[in-house]
Amino acid sequence: MASGKSFYITTPIFYVNDAPHIGHAYTEVAADVLARWHRQAGDDTWSLTGTDEHGEKILRTATANGTTPKEWADKLVHEAWKPLLKTINIQNDDFIRTTDERHETNVQLFLQRLYDAGYIYSGEYEALYCVGCEEFKPQSEIVDGTGPFKGQKVCAIHSKPLELLREKNYFFRMSDFTERLLALYEERPDFVQPESARNEVIQFVRQGLSDLSISRSSFDWGVKVPWDDSHVVYVWFDALLNYVTAVGYGQDEEEFARRWPATHIVGKDILRFHAVIWPAMLMAAGLDVPKQVFGHGWLLVGGEKMSKSKLTGIAPTEITDTFGTDAFRYYFMRAIAFGQDGSFSWEDLSARYQAELANGFGNLASRVVAMVARYFDGVVPAETDPLEADLAIRAVVAEASAHADAAIDKLAIHDALASIWTIVDELNGYITDQEPWALSKDDAHRDRLGTVLYTALEGLRALAVLLSPVLPEATARLWTSLGATVTLGELDAQPLREAGTWGQLSAGITVSPLEALFPRIESTVA
Repeated sequence: MASGKSFYITTPIFYVNDAPHIGHAYTEVAADVLARWHRQAGDDTWSLTGTDEHGEKILRTATANGTTPKEWADKLVHEAWKPLLKTINIQNDDFIRTTDERHETNVQLFLQRLYDAGYIYSGEYEALYCVGCEEFKPQSEIVDGTGPFKGQKVCAIHSKPLELLREKNYFFRMSDFTERLLALYEERPDFVQPESARNEVIQFVRQGLSDLSISRSSFDWGVKVPWDDSHVVYVWFDALLNYVTAVGYGQDEEEFARRWPATHIVGKDILRFHAVIWPAMLMAAGLDVPKQVFGHGWLLVGGEKMSKSKLTGIAPTEITDTFGTDAFRYYFMRAIAFGQDGSFSWEDLSARYQAELANGFGNLASRVVAMVARYFDGVVPAETDPLEADLAIRAVVAEASAHADAAIDKLAIHDALASIWTIVDELNGYITDQEPWALSKDDAHRDRLGTVLYTALEGLRALAVLLSPVLPEATARLWTSLGATVTLGELDAQPLREAGTWGQLSAGITVSPLEALFPRIESTVA
């Protein structure tokens, strides 16, 4: 077990009714960067992702494609969702499917415990239902249809007609938890973040909570209600439980105690499920509520939320095939303030790739390694008598390292990257000011030249460690080129919170040639 504190992070589990787009990949990368950072910092880290495979939407899609729901889910998991993780270099510890036996069995256990404790009762239910959302819609999300749907009630999110359903259902006494939830938000202001998400959740709960219909009897694709197998569990009630069934709930209490509670990264459109329904379910079961629920913003393309139905969905490979995986990861973490909506454009991606990755970081690394090869036969020179300019770089590296770690602790990935990038900018300015090419022309400046290049190399060493959670491929190549493995070991073994401690790179080791970390992309991206 790692020596640090426990850090359990989850993405939502994604519906398998369609192929993934960059909106899904954005969430995956954010969780992965946080997990890699904590893992490398020595925290006891666990990263979970997976797929949500039950519910009417999956059943209808499978039927429309002439197959069974399980066969449809298997096909999409193996052909689309698991390959996505490789495309964007996700280092998850587990992948849960709601059709896994470990999940279904313990959903039933959880439900039975709530039923036995009196939190579930049966009753008649009639309401407008959106198959797209898999949700009985609150009045605030029901609007009058226009165009072909004029005269009908439609979902405010999907703009499609709602279905009036009347069923005998089982209900969860969620109304019992209104005050307890408000107390939770008050006592733990960081429980729901960012602030805009927290305010929205509090406002919703203050209006009073209704009991939640948690079963369906009109179809059978789902987890059976244990005391009444004519009903299946409501897909959201089933799906939310993945976060505990994946880490041992009901079957490995030691593992569950080690991992739970979790930090949940979710899109803001599913915030209410995670910040209201989910903690109420856990309270009813006598379990700890999550550590935090963070609702990030939407990715917008042409001003609209990304959506397959609106043809604004962009496949991640459309970006990675041209710019590479590291650039994909960097762009979405740097260009968008995590928690807010962000607009994607090919022009912005291309501009940042050239300015920040190719010219900023990549060119810096290539120049420094090339100068060490040219002026010192590839041997890392010793540092002697550092001047104020050299000490200033040390201070920048130490400060950036501390600031980045503090930002990651607040899930502010964009702020962490901005802090780390100050090292890139300062080192580029430092090399311009110190002019090692001029120093190399006079043997009297040999020690000074060595100190300048050691300072630049040690800055690159810190950058390799700090950027490895975001740019795992480029930093691994840089680490190898620096020869750091010889004395320091593998890059992923470097204690991340000590990255800013100066002087870790040993003089006397040999650097090796470094090909461009981010090759120039000449073709115009449209």
